[in-house]
Amino acid sequence: MIKVCKFGGTSMADGNMMKRVASIIKSDDSRRYVVVSAPGKRFGGDVKITDLLYACYESVKETGSCGDAFAKIADRFRGIVAELGLKMAIEDVLDDTRRAIERERSADFTASRGEYLSARVMAALLGFEFIDARDVVKFRADGQLDSELTFDLTAQALKGKKYAVVSGFYGEGADGRIKTFSRGGSDISGAIVARAAMADLYENWTDVSGFLACDPRIVENPVGIRAMSYKELRELSYMGANVLHSESIFPVRAANIPIQIKNTFRPTDEGTMILPISKYTYSGRIVTGIAGKKNFAVIFIEKSLMNAEIGFARKVLSAMEKHGVSFEHMPSGIDTMSFVIDSESLKHGILEELLEDIRKAVNPDNLRVFDDIALIATVGHGMSKNVGTSAKLFDAIARAGINVRMIDQGSSELNIIVGVDNDNCERAIRAIYEEFFKKSEATFGL
Repeated sequence: MIKVCKFGGTSMADGNMMKRVASIIKSDDSRRYVVVSAPGKRFGGDVKITDLLYACYESVKETGSCGDAFAKIADRFRGIVAELGLKMAIEDVLDDTRRAIERERSADFTASRGEYLSARVMAALLGFEFIDARDVVKFRADGQLDSELTFDLTAQALKGKKYAVVSGFYGEGADGRIKTFSRGGSDISGAIVARAAMADLYENWTDVSGFLACDPRIVENPVGIRAMSYKELRELSYMGANVLHSESIFPVRAANIPIQIKNTFRPTDEGTMILPISKYTYSGRIVTGIAGKKNFAVIFIEKSLMNAEIGFARKVLSAMEKHGVSFEHMPSGIDTMSFVIDSESLKHGILEELLEDIRKAVNPDNLRVFDDIALIATVGHGMSKNVGTSAKLFDAIARAGINVRMIDQGSSELNIIVGVDNDNCERAIRAIYEEFFKKSEATFGL
């Protein structure tokens, strides 16, 4: 059996945590390949190494030198090596890293050094071989991961290595320079290694014991999720359940490799299994989880006989493409069409320009924008198996005195998306949770 383990920033925060991680890895011989993040916060008010590195880049950009900004990073790694009692030439590694940051003058390169240094230290601690992600993870010229090349190169690098540590979060772009994933991208790196190794299981170790049915900051002590499908993970992660990066399923999905979320602080906890449909068993719960995300805008377009106008949607989408704007959902009626868009992408005058281009393209009868909208996703394969799920959801929201601004339900019946005012987001989530979890007699959760 082969397991690939990814450990997040909290698990790598200091030398004592790294010792804990090493103990977990060594306790199971099947944990053969390890991916690590940069050290995270050690305590409240502490600063993540990645954030210190971004500050370092700003210093390089302004002065050409890391100056004092790199000193905090160097001190942190010196402390980790000292805590671990390692006899590695950390000063040489740190000096080389500082010079490379000043030479490259790149935000991506600078940010990637946290994972690079973390992996170097962990490889030395475990006595495993080190693999630099730059050599195996490749991006195309359009910035997207070159999946097949990456899987091939990673598989070749792992071949003949019984145990190895791979740096997460970054790879190499088509221009030969370091390119990073988005924040949290080490989850994707771990999935890449799992796919390349054709692992039996991808363990993702973090500081929580798996997914919860909703955000514990909104609902007190929500039930845990023992198992979910890839599709359910994708929906919940995108909508704000941030235990695992939403894109991390793609490398493992084709190979049907399960993902298990585990807690570094409580390694015996069962955690959450994330499974392909072929291995997923219906839990008995109507709803698996609820997640919400704020700050969307809805562009509402109305025009008589819209349905008879060939190319209407294409013209609107072309205007959006021109301004680099993507949409999340597109509810529509016979003479209406709405586009739900992340408000962040409409700042700096983009919204006004986009609306003008839509007017020119389709000459709508009515064009309006609704701001400060929150989207709430209620997700679960069980919804398709139970009559009246939608009625229960909307009754719960109505009883809470909340007006629904938008509804979007896919034909797969995997999720129901509702839009409410930002101010009502938490209240709506609590109402939905009350309906499907507290009132349910089904047994579920950790």
